[in-house]
Amino acid sequence: MTKPITWCGDSRQRVRDFPAAARSETGHQLNRVQFGHMPEDWKVMQTVGAGVCEVRIHADGEFRVLYVAKFVEAIYVLHTFQKKTRKTSKRDLELATERYRAVMIERRSLKR
Repeated sequence: MTKPITWCGDSRQRVRDFPAAARSETGHQLNRVQFGHMPEDWKVMQTVGAGVCEVRIHADGEFRVLYVAKFVEAIYVLHTFQKKTRKTSKRDLELATERYRAVMIERRSLKR
């Protein structure tokens, strides 16, 4: 059984705006995660939150997908963006962190 994907903020629309090859590769990598596998090129993003990973997409440029899959109910795609510099921008990290916190708050409120 596959885990559903929950898109946070504008992350889904941003993927739709990726070039076709990057969009296709993003779908492939998220599908791997849905079936319980790790993406082919990824790293831990502990600075964003516990369990957050970054998928590196190398197609028609450099693109990133920040997600958390440690929860039973869903994979939360926190933020997606095109990477234009060597270092991930502070704004991209802050946005992903804000969305991670919002997911944690929402999950706590549903448990009550």
